[in-house]
Amino acid sequence: MNRGKKDWKKKRLFRQALARILQKLVNKPLLSAPHTGALKTIAILAQEKYGDAILLTPLLKSLKKEFPETKIHLFTFNKTIAEFFNTDSNIAVIHNVKGNPISYFKGIFCQKFDVLFNTKDHPSTSFLINSLLIRARYRVGIDNEFHRNLYNYLIDIDYHSPVALKNCGLMTILGKSVAQESCRPYLPPKPVSEKITQFLETSVLEGAIGINISAGGPTRYWTEQNWEIFINAFPEQKIIVLSSPDDLEAKRKLEHTCSTIIASPTTTNLYEAGLIVEKLLLLVTPDTAMVHIASCFNTPVVGLFGKARQDLSRFKPFLIDYAMVVSPTQSVHDITANNVIDAVKKQLQR
Repeated sequence: MNRGKKDWKKKRLFRQALARILQKLVNKPLLSAPHTGALKTIAILAQEKYGDAILLTPLLKSLKKEFPETKIHLFTFNKTIAEFFNTDSNIAVIHNVKGNPISYFKGIFCQKFDVLFNTKDHPSTSFLINSLLIRARYRVGIDNEFHRNLYNYLIDIDYHSPVALKNCGLMTILGKSVAQESCRPYLPPKPVSEKITQFLETSVLEGAIGINISAGGPTRYWTEQNWEIFINAFPEQKIIVLSSPDDLEAKRKLEHTCSTIIASPTTTNLYEAGLIVEKLLLLVTPDTAMVHIASCFNTPVVGLFGKARQDLSRFKPFLIDYAMVVSPTQSVHDITANNVIDAVKKQLQR
């Protein structure tokens, strides 16, 4: 076992031990009947990655639809996710746990919420502690052995359910239900650059497919060589390359090397990327937030996934036409170009 895995295992054991201690200290009674009391304010603990943030949005819009007068307070754990949500009209207040400490402690000690919801379905040190620090009449978590005795309500849903549905499970605790087709995620609007606006107004995106070459970690990247093989397999197809700013050099290299690629402006936020994705015929992307951005705009996806059951079930494309190409290993770079080419050809024929 390498050092990274050993460190991860130690942290997991620590989180589990902390949960056990808190369970003995808190020992909250579990309520089964739906919550029917006042719902003026609700606190939601948001997870730390873009994909998780996007998959939280169906709950936010469902809450606002059913309880329009309720003020949603979102507690975020990094600046990136706080900025992602700062233009979301469904949210009343954002508290960045790791931002301004004075503002944060003011938010948790000067107000009592009607309901608090922990969106994680596994023990997390920061989420468990904040679940107890934030003053709330009722605390809601997703059922697992480390959440029992810590929450008034537990959402009982299969671990491998899509995360968007899992989040919307909170509505059942409030006496409401959300149909799966109403759980489509969305992107909070952001400023759009003049270059992106002009690009969107042209006709070059008609019939184009997009490839996203960026990913959230080294095991999720596909190689430049594979992307080139893939692109050359579609000599008549218009292709748009999407990337994060960190991979801009690789994007420009592909645009320069492959004649079928239509050069596109750099996107500075996920919303700009989403506006491009909305116009695409199809998006090809590793397992990353772009899969869920495609769900926001009902754009078909061919997703490249590592061999990990939880990713294939919980984070698969949602409410869209899709194909999943699964690596024989946990690394996306082990997927062959031919497998992706075949999957895309089948999708284009549909």
